[in-house]
Amino acid sequence: MDEEYQTFDLIQEITCNDGTRYYELGNIMMNGRAEKAAIKHLIRRVRIVQLNVPHSTAVRRYEAYINETYQFPPFDIEAWEVWAKPEGEIREAYDDILKQNHVG
Repeated sequence: MDEEYQTFDLIQEITCNDGTRYYELGNIMMNGRAEKAAIKHLIRRVRIVQLNVPHSTAVRRYEAYINETYQFPPFDIEAWEVWAKPEGEIREAYDDILKQNHVG
């Protein structure tokens, strides 16, 4: 795991093995981990839907929550973890990011 603070600048669409899809913020490193997860059949597919996401207040809020709450997966990923988006400030930030970037 990379212990450095991760900044997010893209939005990915993740397709789980059960066919459900969701959007997640990330960066090139996280996209690479998602691609590796797809190769290992931990998820079905990943695709980038938005690049160069502006580093808005909502992005900073969501990014801080993820950095404080989760460990980023190692290069040789063994499991895919879906990040929770709890109701309140974090869910509102996530929804704002998708809306601001015309995703969803």
